[in-house]
Amino acid sequence: MIPLAGRLGRLSVVLLVLAGPPAVVSKASAQPKLRPAVLTRGVVTPEADRAINSGLAFLAARQHSDGSFGTGKQFSHNVAVTSLSGLAFLAGGHTPGRGRYGGQVSRTIDMLIESARPSGYIVNEPYVSHGPMYGHGFATLFLAEVHGMETRPRVQARLRDVLSRSVALIIRYQNEEGGWRYEPRGAEYADLSVTVCQVMALRAARNAGIGVPRETIEKCTGFVRRCQNPDGGFRYMPARRESLFPVTAAGLVALSSAGIYDGPDVEGGLAFLSRFAATAENANRTPDHFLYGHYYAVQAAFQAGGETWSSWYPLIRDHLVGTQQPGGAWRDRTCNHYGTAMALLILQAPNNYLPIFQR
Repeated sequence: MIPLAGRLGRLSVVLLVLAGPPAVVSKASAQPKLRPAVLTRGVVTPEADRAINSGLAFLAARQHSDGSFGTGKQFSHNVAVTSLSGLAFLAGGHTPGRGRYGGQVSRTIDMLIESARPSGYIVNEPYVSHGPMYGHGFATLFLAEVHGMETRPRVQARLRDVLSRSVALIIRYQNEEGGWRYEPRGAEYADLSVTVCQVMALRAARNAGIGVPRETIEKCTGFVRRCQNPDGGFRYMPARRESLFPVTAAGLVALSSAGIYDGPDVEGGLAFLSRFAATAENANRTPDHFLYGHYYAVQAAFQAGGETWSSWYPLIRDHLVGTQQPGGAWRDRTCNHYGTAMALLILQAPNNYLPIFQR
């Protein structure tokens, strides 16, 4: 079992479940924190720094004129890819209008606001890919993370309005199981992959001062726990049986997003996850959703701290440095904008800039 020693202070579950919204985060407090030396010294190597800088430059040069990201027939101008790309810039310390890529962040905000419907649904038609609630969840997460950083008065008000309505839509379409599915319809079946997007968005929104009902989080936590197998791994949905690496990583992040950082569920999940560290053998045997899985796995390892973190991150860091393309991108079957954004979020986890990833 992976040791759980070395954990730092946690954000309390009270942040999520206490009734009534807290005070809105101020602009000053919402700015990214300085990187703690204990997390970055000797962890983000010079080679990793160069890879990060090259990857950010790749994305920045390829933002579409409407502020979006994404390529190909299915993922061009895609809300999910756009939001993840925006998060990748934030993870490097670039905020709206500030930093080398502050302009890219501002244009990402504008694009997502323009994509919001009156219902609160954030979707960029006609560029709708399979499972648009993924995009809605990632967009809500991004907007919640930049809430308090935006300094343009007119945009501030619109951002707050869009964020409030997007959160209300997530709450409204939680199904009876406690999870979410591909479309905002309160579907009969839910899956853990879409669900983790929504619960991360709800946590980020709660931290930004948007109210989230206790019942929503409790129902979601119950659904996540029902997806866990006796071997510690998580399955895609309760009706299935196979424990999967990407879904297990997502399940652990869903629990931490609901304020659950310790206990047998977490310990079992981390033990299962330890089988899938980014060794050459594992990279070859788990090619499907590799970056997706490690996007969540690096968060789970970071939350665990101690030996879990110190053994997990260097392996995925070196793997990503070694697989970056000459132009700065990382390949993924979704599209290279997506692959690059995911790789950058993984590599920049030690920065500790994104509030949603912080311990």
